[in-house]
Amino acid sequence: MPLLDIGANLTHESFHPDLDAVLQRAQAHGVMRMVVTGASREGSEHALALAKAHPGTLFATAGVHPHHALDYDDATDAVLRELALQPQVRAVGETGLDYNRNYSPREVQLRVFERQLQIAADLQMPLFLHQRDAHADFVALLRRYRDRVPGAAVHCFTDTGEALRDYLALDCHIGITGWICDERRGTHLRELVRTIPANRLMLETDAPYLLPRTVRPPPSHRRNEPMYLKHICEEVARDRGESAEVTAANSTATAEAFFGLVEAA
Repeated sequence: MPLLDIGANLTHESFHPDLDAVLQRAQAHGVMRMVVTGASREGSEHALALAKAHPGTLFATAGVHPHHALDYDDATDAVLRELALQPQVRAVGETGLDYNRNYSPREVQLRVFERQLQIAADLQMPLFLHQRDAHADFVALLRRYRDRVPGAAVHCFTDTGEALRDYLALDCHIGITGWICDERRGTHLRELVRTIPANRLMLETDAPYLLPRTVRPPPSHRRNEPMYLKHICEEVARDRGESAEVTAANSTATAEAFFGLVEAA
């Protein structure tokens, strides 16, 4: 069953020399389509350019990550709205809150997050969301907009069972990465992933970050890439007590519906 990687940072400089080979390896491992994450104004423009260059294989999101919230201005807002109207762009984001590093002041993050929530509401587009160490503020703001947007995906979920229940209560989708393969900090996800309904579970690599630590033999490098989504799928399937084929089929169908890619299958 073909897989769909809902979050790959293919605009990252580490992919510049060999992106075509990366895409070929992904498809050789069953990862036929990927959504390229836009995390800044320039990154979102680049994500769209990649999607246009690889029609039917790459799609994009358009947004500003909380790390870059200080760079958000009216011009950025206008650019994101223009990008979001392109057919290759399938969600607003990556947007949200990150109180772990606070590269941007919290009050700025909140303001910029709300502006992007408004874009999604105005254009009736789903959200591609980031949250780290900011659950209470994140949920409070998301709750105000949730019934005004068609969908919301909490990307790279690594949080607690309580947070997961809050997201599911808001009818959010949940993105699971190779974090689940990290014996140092991700073991709690192996239990939690069983509780995510099949029609809310999606898979992603977050490449080039979060190379699964359970890949054997371990690669000589630390760069993650979409080809390893197959390994993540197998790990998630084991934890859910189902076959990898079932996990792949369900997560792909869920992602197709969320991003409106059924017609692109």
